[in-house]
Amino acid sequence: MTIKSDQYINPLIVQRADPYIYKHTDGYYYFTASVPAYNLIEIRKSKTLAGLAHAAPRTVWRKHETGEMSQLIWAPELHYIDGKWFIYFAASDTTAFDENGMFQHRMFCIECDQADPMASEDDWIEHGQVKTPMDTFALDATCFERDGELYYVWAQKDPQIAGNSNLYIAQMENPWTLKTQPVMISKPEYDWETKIFSVNEGPAVIHRNGKYFLTYSASATDENYCMGMLSIPEDADLLNANNWSKTDQPVFQSDMAEHQYGPGHNSFTVAEDDQTDILVYHCRDYTDIKGDPLYDPNRHTKIQVFNWNADGTPNFGKPVPYNYQ
Repeated sequence: MTIKSDQYINPLIVQRADPYIYKHTDGYYYFTASVPAYNLIEIRKSKTLAGLAHAAPRTVWRKHETGEMSQLIWAPELHYIDGKWFIYFAASDTTAFDENGMFQHRMFCIECDQADPMASEDDWIEHGQVKTPMDTFALDATCFERDGELYYVWAQKDPQIAGNSNLYIAQMENPWTLKTQPVMISKPEYDWETKIFSVNEGPAVIHRNGKYFLTYSASATDENYCMGMLSIPEDADLLNANNWSKTDQPVFQSDMAEHQYGPGHNSFTVAEDDQTDILVYHCRDYTDIKGDPLYDPNRHTKIQVFNWNADGTPNFGKPVPYNYQ
C-alpha cells in the first residue's frame, strides 16, 4: 500500500517549531520541538505519526533560573547513541543581543540511560556546553554515524565571515565532546540564503542512494525561510569541505498559492511501513507577523511524504496544504 501525504493531518502539531521526530527500535515515534515559551524540553511518543498530535507531552528538562542555560531554549533534538538517549539544544544566559546584534546561544547536551526517554526529569543528566574552538553564537546541532564514528553538524557565527551563521562538521570523541577541528561546509552566499538575514542553520542528515544528503534552512524566519541542500558520496572524507556539493537553488520553499510560508528547520523520519520517507518541518499560514518572527508562536509542525529523483536525489515537492481532519 502506497502511503500518501494526505493521509496525515497537517499541521500535525500546532505551535511547535524546529520539530524533530525519531522512530526508535521499540516501534515508537518520539517527538520534540521548541515550545513557544522557550523554557523547557518536552517529549511525546506514539506508535503512529498521526498519534503524536494527541499524545501527552512529558517535560524532561527545564531551563535554569540563571546562568548559561536559563534563556531561550531552542531546537531540541533527540538521539539514541550507544544505548543511551541524548538531547542537543541551544540556550543562552540572556535575551539581549551581542555587539553584532545577534542572540548569544551556545549548544548543550543532556543524557538519559533509561529505556524510555520520557523518564522523570531526574533521569536526565547535564553534560553542559558542547564547546567548539570559537566561543560565538552556535545552535541547531545534529549528529549521525558512519562506520562506527559519530559526526556532529551545527550552525555557528564566525566573526570573520559576514552573516549570522555557517554550517560546520566535526568528528566526536563522545556525544558531547568534539574530537576534530570543525570544518565549514557551507556559508550563506546565494540570494535565497541572504534575504533579510544571511543564515545557514537547522541541518538534518539522511543517508540514501550512496550519498549523505544534508538539508538546512536559510534566510529570515518569515516567508523567506527556505531549505537548501548539501550532498557527499557515502565513502568520501566527510571532513574535507571540497567533497561537499551544494545546490544553487532552494530544494523546499514557500508556496504562496497555498499560503504555506517559511517551511524549514526540518528533520527526517520514516512512515509506519518503515519504507516511505517523511519530511518533518515547520511552517506558517500567514505573512503578517507582528514584531520579531521568532516570538510569533504559529510555526506549526507538518509532515509529508517525499520521493526520490532518477539521479538519486530527494524530491521534496511543495509544502502540502493544511488538511484538518
